[in-house]
Amino acid sequence: MDTFIHLASWLCLLLGCCFCMIGGVGLLRLPDFYSRIHGGGVTDTLGAGLVITGLMLQGGLTLTTAKLAMILLFLLLTSPVATHAIARAAQHSGLKPQVADAAA
Repeated sequence: MDTFIHLASWLCLLLGCCFCMIGGVGLLRLPDFYSRIHGGGVTDTLGAGLVITGLMLQGGLTLTTAKLAMILLFLLLTSPVATHAIARAAQHSGLKPQVADAAA
């Protein structure tokens, strides 16, 4: 059982790091603000969530795991709300989404 938890925690850590890297590349490569904020927000929330989950599995049943669970809950509640608020502020300030041509 210890080996399974160890492997699951490393899988979560590696997947979380991959999602964070994909989010970083998305911030650089996506064409407009709204695409970038969507790509960054989704992958960052999932990436950080997986990293924290992996750390929770590494920690076992300790006070540290309880603290990590609270951080994870806070992250899952605030990150999408912050992304939405930033997108709404951009829309309110007049920033229009970039629309691709249908012929392309």
